[in-house]
Amino acid sequence: RVPVLALTGQVDLQFLGPGSFQEVDLAAAFGAVAGWSQTVLEKSNHAELMALALKHAIVKRDVAHLIFPNSIQDLRISSETPPSGPEGRIPLSFISPPAEALERALDMIRRAEKPVVIVGHGARFCMPQILRFAEHLRLPVITTFKAKGLIADSHPLACGVLGLSGTPVASHFMGDSDLLIVFGASFSRHTGILKSKPTIQVDYDPMVLGKFHAVTNPVWGEIASTVTLLMKELANDGPKANRGGELAEHWRTWREEKKSREAVDHGKGIHSACLFSAMSRQVPENAVVAVDVGNNTYSFGRYFECRAQSVLMSGYLGSIGYGYPAAIGAWAATPQRPIVAVTGDGGFGQYMAEMTTAVKYGMPIKHILLNNRELGKISKEQRHEGRKVWATSLHNPDFSKFAENCGAMGIRVRNRSELEEGLEKVFNYPGPAMLEVMTDPELI
Repeated sequence: RVPVLALTGQVDLQFLGPGSFQEVDLAAAFGAVAGWSQTVLEKSNHAELMALALKHAIVKRDVAHLIFPNSIQDLRISSETPPSGPEGRIPLSFISPPAEALERALDMIRRAEKPVVIVGHGARFCMPQILRFAEHLRLPVITTFKAKGLIADSHPLACGVLGLSGTPVASHFMGDSDLLIVFGASFSRHTGILKSKPTIQVDYDPMVLGKFHAVTNPVWGEIASTVTLLMKELANDGPKANRGGELAEHWRTWREEKKSREAVDHGKGIHSACLFSAMSRQVPENAVVAVDVGNNTYSFGRYFECRAQSVLMSGYLGSIGYGYPAAIGAWAATPQRPIVAVTGDGGFGQYMAEMTTAVKYGMPIKHILLNNRELGKISKEQRHEGRKVWATSLHNPDFSKFAENCGAMGIRVRNRSELEEGLEKVFNYPGPAMLEVMTDPELI
C-alpha cells in the first residue's frame, strides 16, 4: 500500500517478439505487482499517461508502471505541451464515516469502562488528533510494531508495542480492556490484536475493515476526520478511569525486568537488551531508524524506547536485508535528519555492497549491526517446531573491517562495557559508520 511510480526501459519496438537480446515481456513481469501498467508509444498522449500513472499510484496506493522502448526515450516533446497537476484529478480524502457507524462508536465508547486505543502504521499522519482524543478520555495508547514511535514511550499514556516484539505493558492493558479502539491497523497475525474483544476499527480503506475477522463496529472514514467528529461529540464527556498510576507501575516493572536482562551473560556475546538500552540514550531524538528482519528487529521493538524517532520497517512481508537499503532511501528523502540502520549479520550480508554507495555519496548513515553468527530467527523457529537446528550458521567477515575497506568508520565491540563509547564514536563521526556488536544468539 505504498504509492510507487516505476519507469522501465525496453528494447526498440521492432525487436519485440522474436526474443532478441534483453527482450523481456515487462508488462507480464510487472503484472503481479503493478496495479496499472502501460507501454509508452510514439503517438501516445504522453502527458496524459503520466498523469494517469501518478493518479493510480497515489489514489490506489499501488505500483503504476510505464514502459519506455529505446526509441521513445529519444523523442523530443514540444515545450508548449502543458504539464498536468493533481488539481481536478485527485479528490479530497477527508471522508467522514456514515452517521450510523459513528453513533454506534460513540455508544460503545460511552459504555466502556476500560477502553484502549491501538494505533497502526496507517494512522501515522493523524497522531495529533488521536493523541488529543486519548488525552481527553485518558485512554492508554498501544501501537503495533509497524507504528512504533508514533507516540513517545515516555508519554504518560503510552504502553509501547504490542505483539511478539512488544512489551508486557501493552499486552496487559489490551488484555485488561473492555473495548479496543483501533486506528489504521491491519490486524495481521503479527500485530497481536485480540479478536475476542469488542472492537471499533477505523480505516479509510474499506477492504482493510474486518479483513481477517469480523469486528464489532467497522467504521469507514478518513482517520483524522473520524477522530475529529468523535472528539466533537465527546467534548463534554468526562475522562475514563485515570490509569496513569497503573501505567507508570507497569512501566517501572518492565524497566526493572529489562535491567535484570542486561546483566545476563553466558559468555557468548552481548545481550541485545544492553545494546538497545544504550541506543535508547544515544540515538538522536529526530533520527530515522530503519530496521531489518530477524531477532535483531524483535529485540529493537521490545527494548528500544522511542522519544521522537521515526521507525521504518518492511512490514509483514518480512523482507530480510531491508534495513540498510531503507536507510539509504531515508537519507535521500530527509538528508537533514540523522539516519540509523539496525540490522543483523544475515540481513546485511545480503546487501553489504550498498555500503560503498553510502561512502560514494557521503551518506552519514550510522549502522548498528548485531552479529550473532547465524540466522537466529530461523534457528529459533526450528527449535520451536521441535526440529534440529539446520543450516542457519553463517561464515561472516569482520564487518567492521569491511566497513573500513569501503571507506567508512568501523568499530567492533565484544563487551557491554564498550557499548557507550562505541556508540558515541559512531554518532559523532561525520560520515558513514558502523558499530558491529557481537551478540549472544540466545539472548534476544
